[in-house]
Amino acid sequence: MADTREESEPLLSRARGGSSRDCPRGVPSCSSVQEGPGAVARRDLCLDQAVVLIEDAIQYRSINHRMDARSLWLYRRYYSSSSQWILSFTIFLILALAFVETPSSLTRTSDVRYRPAPWEAPCGLTEGIEAVCLLVFAADVSVKSYLIGWAQFRRNPWLLAYLLVLVVYLLDWIVSLSLVCQEPLRVRRLLRPFFLMQNSSMMKKTLKCIRRSLPEMASVGLLLAVHLCLFTVFGMLLFTGEKDAGQDRERLTYFFNLPEALTTLLVLLTTANNPDVMVPVYSRNRAYAIFFIAYTLIGSLFLMNLMTAIIYNQFRGYLMMSLQTSLLRRRLGTRAAYKVLSSMIAEGEGLPERLGVKPEDFLQVLQKVQLDSDHKQAITEKLHSRSGGLLSTDEFQKLFDEFDKRVIKEHPPRPEYRSPFLRSTQFLFGHHYFDYLGNLMALGNLVTICVFLVLDAHVLPKDRDDFVLGILNCIFILYYLLEMLLKVFSLGPQGYLSYSSNVFDGLLTTVLLVLEISTLAVYGFPHRGWKPAMLGLLSLWDMTRLVNVLIVFRFLRIIPSMKLMSLVASTILDLIKNMRAFGGILVVIYYVFAIVGISLFRGVVVAPRNSSLASDNRSAPCGSFEQLEYWPNNFDDFAAALVTLWDVMIVNNWQVFLDAFRRYAGPWSEVYFVLWWLVSSVIWVNLFLALILENFLHMWDRRSHLQPLTEELEDTSEMTEELPFRDVLKEPTEEELVEKLSRHPHLQLCR
Repeated sequence: MADTREESEPLLSRARGGSSRDCPRGVPSCSSVQEGPGAVARRDLCLDQAVVLIEDAIQYRSINHRMDARSLWLYRRYYSSSSQWILSFTIFLILALAFVETPSSLTRTSDVRYRPAPWEAPCGLTEGIEAVCLLVFAADVSVKSYLIGWAQFRRNPWLLAYLLVLVVYLLDWIVSLSLVCQEPLRVRRLLRPFFLMQNSSMMKKTLKCIRRSLPEMASVGLLLAVHLCLFTVFGMLLFTGEKDAGQDRERLTYFFNLPEALTTLLVLLTTANNPDVMVPVYSRNRAYAIFFIAYTLIGSLFLMNLMTAIIYNQFRGYLMMSLQTSLLRRRLGTRAAYKVLSSMIAEGEGLPERLGVKPEDFLQVLQKVQLDSDHKQAITEKLHSRSGGLLSTDEFQKLFDEFDKRVIKEHPPRPEYRSPFLRSTQFLFGHHYFDYLGNLMALGNLVTICVFLVLDAHVLPKDRDDFVLGILNCIFILYYLLEMLLKVFSLGPQGYLSYSSNVFDGLLTTVLLVLEISTLAVYGFPHRGWKPAMLGLLSLWDMTRLVNVLIVFRFLRIIPSMKLMSLVASTILDLIKNMRAFGGILVVIYYVFAIVGISLFRGVVVAPRNSSLASDNRSAPCGSFEQLEYWPNNFDDFAAALVTLWDVMIVNNWQVFLDAFRRYAGPWSEVYFVLWWLVSSVIWVNLFLALILENFLHMWDRRSHLQPLTEELEDTSEMTEELPFRDVLKEPTEEELVEKLSRHPHLQLCR
């Protein structure tokens, strides 16, 4: 281990405030020790620094951390895959406790009419798990704080909030144990999503973008509020007549008072109650339709779409700024690694630092970097392809451009057969036309299933004769097996498995074959009157359904064969990979609102037989919560709360939830659901749409013109976060990089 003095005495120093470009006397550098055991230790330290800096660049991490030997060892252990897996699992575990702790979600159904008493964890079980998680988080914040230093820790709001959350969480945990788990409210449940947010740099950037976009969203929200209030007043003035039965019905149903009218028009803004709200007066006088059409036209079609446009425009700008920061971090990391490695050149060699980096030093560092073998090989090949000599700054940077490129997977060579017949057979069944034949057979199998579903739509499962469909499925499955074997023969086992489409196809074919053999073994070969008698675990009907489901799923193999469909599908998959931050934000808001909903509405929805407020299905008004039998939608446990929030976010019939919880819990409940609609449907969905548009437009253009898909090549590496936007990102200047590096708190560089 290096002496602790190494941290206080920077490894690579530059004179500040003077004109000299050399390192001050007495301050060690990578080139200051040329002989003896100290030189070896210093060289190893420089190599370790370069390794960590390159890893920071790969992961877009900040390089502002301690650089002494002990800290570098701890830093690499902290960011190792095992440590990060433990931290991720701990976050998942503490979030998943909401499904187990009181109120438990461990029941088959959430319907209040049929739900049995759930299993409740004994006091101390979930609290013990929380204690272990707290220890992991305490170690996490301690290591992070030490690595960045006290000065940086005091200026980091996320780490300060991390420490505060842990303190509040611990206090609430102590209160829970002191009350024997009988406390009415657990504040710490609302704090758990913070652990997820603070562990993701991209989620932090996304939250920052959302926060900065709020003023612009608020301006459109104010217009929506004015629009809603004005039409509410107009509506109450229009529908107050007592002579017209239609007006009176409209007033009593939708415009009885100001809160009722506001709620009605707010729901109409989402078109969930259209045209129900218009029919009573429209049936009496068609002129009343002008009011509702004007309201919907201005609110739904103009202002709501204006909200989407503004969010897209604002969020795109802030997202670009965030991704620009990520690019700067990568360039800083690689440039700092270059400066460290270039300073290792011995002064006695007469090679000034500005000349560059020795290729052998770079290769030694590259072997230690945590990077997949494909990218390492690509960088090594690019290094060997250049002429000899030291690496300049530009050459060093271009080596790391390989991080942003997809690594093309080369398929193993096909087996070579001596027999002319076998070679002809290999060519025939290895041709892509054979894939087209397989797709045609899969389509034929799907068509036969659809035909029998239509013919047997009015026949009960117990009365169906599956003789013909059973025979056809046997034939198709045998063809699938033959196709798989012929492809293995043509491509070889390794070549067959090198295509993900073949792995998907072969796996489903194997499962289908096993199910078909099991069906034949239990029920015999298909025959007339092949009835679904129950034998074993599954009936014949269940076995047939399972086989048909897998056959339909296998039909997805046709996607890679269709150029346009393949382009869209691969683009969507890449979007999913690069939108994990937005998924995390969605998890956070769902988690918080679900916990709040449980605290507010747990137990308010009760079965009809247990409450005078809940009428049975026969006497309930048409379209009400009771008549539609929405009983599973409640806040009696965490899982049920998540599903209820999802149903409200879709805004289809969400006025039913507003009405029901207003009757069961009180009119204040509408505030909760309106807030949820604003956060989820208005803000998050529009932000999600903005990111999809921006991602898709860039990726579609790049894939359509620069990277057309072929049948012989297959992408195997994931895209980096800012790669879809690389064309619009600005490379940092040399002066900007030097200025940032000169202000590094733990690594001052010679110039």
